[in-house]
Amino acid sequence: MKEQLESIRDRALQELGHTGDLQELEKIRVNYLGKKGELTAILKQMGGLSPEERPVIGQLANQVREQIEEGIQSRADTLKQQALARQLAAETIDVTLPGKPCRRGAKHPLSIVLDEIQEIFIGMGFEIVQGPEVELDYYNFEALNLPKDHPARDTQDTFYISDNVVLRTQTSPVQIRTMEKQKPPIRIISPGRVYRSDAVDATHSPLFHQIEGLVVDKGITFADLKGTLETFIKRLYGEDSVVRFRPHHFPFTEPSAEVDVQCFNCKGQGCRLCKNEGWIEILGCGMVHPQVLRNCGIDPEEYTGFALGMGLERVVMRRYTIDDLRLFYENDVRFLQQF
Repeated sequence: MKEQLESIRDRALQELGHTGDLQELEKIRVNYLGKKGELTAILKQMGGLSPEERPVIGQLANQVREQIEEGIQSRADTLKQQALARQLAAETIDVTLPGKPCRRGAKHPLSIVLDEIQEIFIGMGFEIVQGPEVELDYYNFEALNLPKDHPARDTQDTFYISDNVVLRTQTSPVQIRTMEKQKPPIRIISPGRVYRSDAVDATHSPLFHQIEGLVVDKGITFADLKGTLETFIKRLYGEDSVVRFRPHHFPFTEPSAEVDVQCFNCKGQGCRLCKNEGWIEILGCGMVHPQVLRNCGIDPEEYTGFALGMGLERVVMRRYTIDDLRLFYENDVRFLQQF
């Protein structure tokens, strides 16, 4: 049995020296040390040895096992190092090769115009204020004179999360939150994303951007609103821009108006861009309704104010003569490179 153990050790170590990969190494381990391996089979015969012989053979068997295991571990380390060396050689990077040019990014057209609009209003003394996109029903509707039965609150137009929580349909809630926290004078704009339950087409999207403005102070009149908007439009579209105010109705302003700018393509004569009307609608505005001021704890007998709101996408489409709103969100590099 002693000779058999020594023979197993010698053959195992000799085979390990010629092993070329880890899979072959595992086969050798199983052949000699596995449950049905040669060393295991020898140890099962120890029951037939005398009490004097068992310790001697047992000690030798343990030595043989340790030597084989050490040989397997040593060979495994060598094979792993060789595999790593081959991998590194195959993946060597030639640092002398010229680098690949990186395509440079640029501002999105929405960001370009938004930054310009913000600069115009900041130059007139306005502050930029942000608010939550997931909004309470009270701020999005009720505080703005939109009661529970108002058609603008229909589920076909609004994304309701619960009965009292919605994805905001406008950035006007920021105005309400500001008036609750800040005493007049107030002069802010609130740009941000808004959500409407609209099907996607060339002029509609369930997600778009609005910019709303608010001024509240003593003695504010419609003339202040008119002067502010004319200044804004002339700086945005050029000093030769012609502005028109048309009466309109909004629940949160009274009186209310829509603002048009004369078509800069046909100068009011009518063309495809302005749908032969000669004018392009830009935004809605009006004097803040007294009830909205009361809802925010502001006395309408002492303070007055005006509000305005515009869709950023509409302004950008007019600026760059873009006829499909979907282009803003498709991330087509060919489109974006134009800006």
